[in-house]
Amino acid sequence: MADMPDKPKLEGLEAKWGDTWENDGTYRFDRQAAQQVGREGVFSVDTPPPTASGSLHIGHVFSYTHTDVKARFERMRGKQVFYPIGWDDNGLPTERRVQNYYGVRCDPTLPYDADFVPPFEGTTKNIKAADQVPVSRRNFTELCEKLTLEDETKFEELWRQLGLSVDWTQNYRTISADTIRTSQLAFLNNIARDEAYQSMAPTLWDVDFRSAIAQAELEDRDRPAAYHRLAFHKTDGSGDIHIETTRPELLAACVALVAHPDDERYQPYFGSTVTTPLFGVEVPVLAHTAAQPDKGSGIAMICTFGDMTDIIWWRELDLPNRTIIGKDGRVLADAPDVITSESGQAAYAEIAGKTVFSAQKRVVELLGESGELLNVGETFQHPVKFFEKGDRPLEIVSTRQWYITNGARGEDLRQKLLEVGGEVAFHPEFMRVRYENWVGGLTGDWLVSRQRFFGVPFPLWYGLDDNGERDYSRVLTPALESLPVDPTSDVPDGYTAEQRGVPGGFEAESDILDTWATSSLTPQLAGGWQRDDELWNLVAPFDVRPQGQDIIRTWLFSTMLRSVLEDDRPAWRHAAISGFIVDPDRKKMSKSKGNVVTPADILDKHGSDAVRYWAASSRLGTDAAFDPQNPTQIKIGRRLAIKVLNAAKFALGFDAPEGSEVTEPLDLAMLAALDRVIDQATASLDAYDHARALEVSESFFWTFCDDYLELVKERAYEGGPAGASAAVALRTALSTLLRLLAPVISFATEEAWSWFQDGSVHTAAWPVSSGAAGDPAVLEIASQALIGVRRAKTEAKASQRTPVASATITAPGSQLALLQLAAADLKAVGRIEELTIVEGAELEITEIELAPAEG
Repeated sequence: MADMPDKPKLEGLEAKWGDTWENDGTYRFDRQAAQQVGREGVFSVDTPPPTASGSLHIGHVFSYTHTDVKARFERMRGKQVFYPIGWDDNGLPTERRVQNYYGVRCDPTLPYDADFVPPFEGTTKNIKAADQVPVSRRNFTELCEKLTLEDETKFEELWRQLGLSVDWTQNYRTISADTIRTSQLAFLNNIARDEAYQSMAPTLWDVDFRSAIAQAELEDRDRPAAYHRLAFHKTDGSGDIHIETTRPELLAACVALVAHPDDERYQPYFGSTVTTPLFGVEVPVLAHTAAQPDKGSGIAMICTFGDMTDIIWWRELDLPNRTIIGKDGRVLADAPDVITSESGQAAYAEIAGKTVFSAQKRVVELLGESGELLNVGETFQHPVKFFEKGDRPLEIVSTRQWYITNGARGEDLRQKLLEVGGEVAFHPEFMRVRYENWVGGLTGDWLVSRQRFFGVPFPLWYGLDDNGERDYSRVLTPALESLPVDPTSDVPDGYTAEQRGVPGGFEAESDILDTWATSSLTPQLAGGWQRDDELWNLVAPFDVRPQGQDIIRTWLFSTMLRSVLEDDRPAWRHAAISGFIVDPDRKKMSKSKGNVVTPADILDKHGSDAVRYWAASSRLGTDAAFDPQNPTQIKIGRRLAIKVLNAAKFALGFDAPEGSEVTEPLDLAMLAALDRVIDQATASLDAYDHARALEVSESFFWTFCDDYLELVKERAYEGGPAGASAAVALRTALSTLLRLLAPVISFATEEAWSWFQDGSVHTAAWPVSSGAAGDPAVLEIASQALIGVRRAKTEAKASQRTPVASATITAPGSQLALLQLAAADLKAVGRIEELTIVEGAELEITEIELAPAEG
């Protein structure tokens, strides 16, 4: 036990107890103990690995505290808590940060430079893309590795300051050798089970990141557009058909016109052909139910590819592919073969090499000159697909990519995903529909290949034919025991290094796996899947996945998918979904909006317990406003933490003879009331309602301090059997309250606990009802009477320490006997010489006579 300071304070507790917890291994997962209790004696957390690219923000503190409260509660309940931490290193955010931090960009054609020194080290904020120095892939990934390690160190410092009770010996990185092995093994399993395949298909493409984008990474943003009315010419010379489009620049990629089969205006033309304006290409007029008769002229041009509907029409109507947009977002140099006329080729030459914006401008000018542009409508806003981290609208280009089946094209898998989703308890329950809607609304399999550099390599090579071209039917995979592999440096079985890139040899797959293809395996990464069966059987399926509501469609769904494909079961038993942090204007905080608050200054200024209190005050799934200029809830939390220290010091100031028991009615009433709080807080934490648990515990704590302590302190000072009863009750209640509050204000409670108990409060047993034989109503009624006495003195403009010659309290008949049980304590605290209690309509002070002033 530690010495009690003369003046308890919060400052310095984070460093003091952080070091102690680490040295003592307070939060380490005890595998031997876990083996003894078995899976049901373990509580496992699939902790979100924060992206190690920049800095944490207040939203991280908010949601991670929710999880920590639950983990601390389960630990105190006797569970062996498996609470790992991971770092999400790879992916586009890391690459972008490295480009801006070091002033470099990756050029995989360049050789490795062992002596390369980047031009910047975070010394400038605005580095134009044109000024970034090209470096080899290996140089680039080394810089990624270096910067993420630095970021992770800073993140760990902040998490430790916050007091997260994670087990720092159970950690992983999404770019480590073990992680790469696990990700590659899972993908090879997908291939072996025919769940992964490659396909040349229309792909949503970000022209800045030069990478394919999956459905889950999309977001709609409003962009200005205008309808352009164009004249397509009937090939029989009988006139024109007018269409309206917002993308006239794709006219050269037009493969058909389409109208609804029930649209009488166009039924006569189904099966006929028209020629395109400017380019003179003959295309069919077709029918499809997805066409909208009430949109524009009711007939649309199908281009490869303007939007997702074009893809649907292209597939279902078996149309040719005439893609004209390249991976750089510019119009391809070579015109489609079907443009054969001199005028058509000349028109195409006018747009070749231009950006989409410039091509549209030029096509509109050419249409105006040819007389085939009939009208341009007013500008309006319409939703356009963006990569969630991108700056320009996505284009659709034809590329060869790898996919994992996700239920979009297989009803059996879709139903299985809905079935296992039903086995998971969502907190709050209304978040379940977001998962179910996502599964029900999938339109394509999961695109998992990315044309980036820092990530998990595909463990694949391709055989080359006699001409040195890739033979995509000859996919070469490594032996599982050889994982992890880097195909750009490792050699497939049966080949030599000299056969790389030569006819009849092999070529590496240079793409990397989508970052979600690794993050979707966080239970496997942390839990020892396929490398530590003993651990895996102790922790899986995990008890809880905590995460944000915005990534249900990405992280939650993809993890559930991988678990179903691997183990045919849910990945976890519970999903705890946090709300957003919003600014004072109720706008979601995000880096892109520039309204993010970083937590370091807040923690330093107010203390970690205060910040933890603020976070724990909000329920799961509920957005919380944060105003750094006036963090009211944080200030309330700090006040609570300070009061815990002061109340503990006061309560511990009274000793009782060994063997003393609680005998006085008011003391028994307080403990009986505390029993109710224990039951309510326990039930709330069982139900993942940490905010309710804090609410009932905090409310009682203030009653304990403001009323009970005042009521019994005179008796406790006097000593004797009655005083000993108060002293024992005070210590008993203090022990219980510290444990109830420990999951939230973890530092102050640990400090106070150390003054009179051995060990850590965080490994002490969670309190259970004592069965105190008191009536909680005694405390409630006594507290009301005390408030009345205080009010009467205040109205008489007297100090609370002013003696009272006599006072009369009225109370309903049902409360008279209960009030009499606390009469002696009321007299003592109120300094009342003569107290009369009589029956009345309500509990109130009806008469009070102050004692005459001495002298």
